[in-house]
Amino acid sequence: MSVHDLKRPLALEWPAELLGHRPKALEQLRHWAQITPLHTALRHKRQGQWYAWRWIDALRDVERLADGLRQQGFNEQSRLALCGAFEPNLLLLALAAQSVGGQALTLADDLEPEALRQQLWRIRPSHAHVQDRRQQPGASINVLDFGQLLGPVDPARLLSRWWHPAGESVLWSEEGTHWQGGLAVLLEQWLSSGRGLAFPESPASARRDRGEVAPTGLLLSPARLQHLADDIESRLAPHGTWRRRLCDWAIAQPHSGLRRLLKNRVRKLLGFQRLASIWQPPSTGTSVSDPVWLAEFKRDIA
Repeated sequence: MSVHDLKRPLALEWPAELLGHRPKALEQLRHWAQITPLHTALRHKRQGQWYAWRWIDALRDVERLADGLRQQGFNEQSRLALCGAFEPNLLLLALAAQSVGGQALTLADDLEPEALRQQLWRIRPSHAHVQDRRQQPGASINVLDFGQLLGPVDPARLLSRWWHPAGESVLWSEEGTHWQGGLAVLLEQWLSSGRGLAFPESPASARRDRGEVAPTGLLLSPARLQHLADDIESRLAPHGTWRRRLCDWAIAQPHSGLRRLLKNRVRKLLGFQRLASIWQPPSTGTSVSDPVWLAEFKRDIA
């Protein structure tokens, strides 16, 4: 691929999208690393263990990753394609690519391996980071190994720093690059707020891991919010039964003790007992009703 090819404007169509240049991102990261260096910035569960990155750790990792990218030939004319679940490695790598001056773009992580290879061939990024080994692209693209870029890290630096300080705010996401616009949302909400951001080990363990974190804020796509609403629905008694009629009646009574009991049970079941905020996209002018559980939580938060 020529330098001229890399300089051409990208005409991307979903399931690929460009992560817009975020000039304040590194400045914001440095800000939190300076004023709250030992506060937890990121959490991720791996192989049953919770790992934590302090703000100072996150900044140092971005700087080390940027050096690793340069050693792999990444520069201002380069494009890095990212595909996978949202977690610390992916976010830090995206920030490192932008700090070098190159472009970062994402490809939906729910593509079949052949469809992903076709997308990569069409876009022709200079470098790629694909989490699923079954979806690794061909040799024409520099496929990055995160551990090699970062260099040796003492596992004890990240492990065993899991605690719940009183009043700690924690954002939660259980998405991946299949969420259109999602990476930009996470970076904006995380870096502008200075709150910690946590991720589950996998989609299958999301509800269990969410319960351990008990987040105060959700960063989820409308589709994922609807999935949670469906999860609640599946756990209620079937429609037409007396138990379901009792449940519907209780929820409709604003001052019912049973209503509060049911809502608290649902909150604890989903790990939302501390929930104080739910991110939602800016209004498009169209009227779309929230899932019932979401409307209830929003009323409680207000």
